[in-house]
Amino acid sequence: EKGYETGEHAPGVKLGGCGAYKAAHHIIKTHAKVWHSYNNTWRSEQQGMVGISLTSGWGEPVDPHSQTDRDAAERYIQFHLGWFANPIYRGDYPEVMKNYVGRKSAQQGLGTSRLPTFSVQEKTYIKGTSDFLGIGHFTTRYVIQKSFPFLQVSSYHTDRDLAELVDPKWPAPGPKWLYSVPWGFRRLLNFIKTQYGNPLIYVTENGVSEKVQCTQLCDEWRIEYLKGYINEILKALNDGVNVKGYTAWSLLDKFEWNKGFSERFGFYHIDFKNKNKPRYPKASVDYYKNIISANGFPNSREVRS
Repeated sequence: EKGYETGEHAPGVKLGGCGAYKAAHHIIKTHAKVWHSYNNTWRSEQQGMVGISLTSGWGEPVDPHSQTDRDAAERYIQFHLGWFANPIYRGDYPEVMKNYVGRKSAQQGLGTSRLPTFSVQEKTYIKGTSDFLGIGHFTTRYVIQKSFPFLQVSSYHTDRDLAELVDPKWPAPGPKWLYSVPWGFRRLLNFIKTQYGNPLIYVTENGVSEKVQCTQLCDEWRIEYLKGYINEILKALNDGVNVKGYTAWSLLDKFEWNKGFSERFGFYHIDFKNKNKPRYPKASVDYYKNIISANGFPNSREVRS
């Protein structure tokens, strides 16, 4: 969406209303081709696995008793995660995506939907092409119904007919889009379990950056974020979600999309102005080391000893 619709990210293409859908369509078909290539050529010899990693927030209805809010929250997650996961696990785009984009395309006088379609053969070819699901997750939004008039310039965001809200009480230690809402992760993981047949899950990205440079390396907000989110993963495990592994984002400060080196997600602070790029451990390093060594939250007395 940012690369092929708004042009905010590379390659900077601005194809309003259709570019993101076309790009995603190619990604899904290409992913399936790679999976089949491995399955047919290498799997018997290597016994490896091929999956896909999808990043998704969680959408919670503003009013859980309101059907329109619940429907809007469902659209949020289907337009986000389901866009890619539904074809791979169920054989086609989510029905709500097809309905909304199709209807808005017709209102614009277009002969076909801006959301591409898979042939019957493609649906069969794509379905089941993931041995595990990688999940990147950072934050949550409250979601409410919001109608966009069809006369507006079409876009992925206006197709969904929803608005995203945040609770001002949510901690916001990092960039303006990243609020710490740990309970959303458990709900996302349970959604995946229910929607896609409880697939094997690896958490491939989860973490928080910092608004200001942490010169004292005392990133206690990162420790709190990790504690909250890992705890919700443990709850999801108790719910029966098939989470196999967890990777924090990230080991080092690094180049972060169009933010360059200004947005720092790392456990280790990098001095980018020094030609040798020295690395300094932040406080979260010791905390995360203890979690790794205990494979969970360690007993505080064990840590002291």
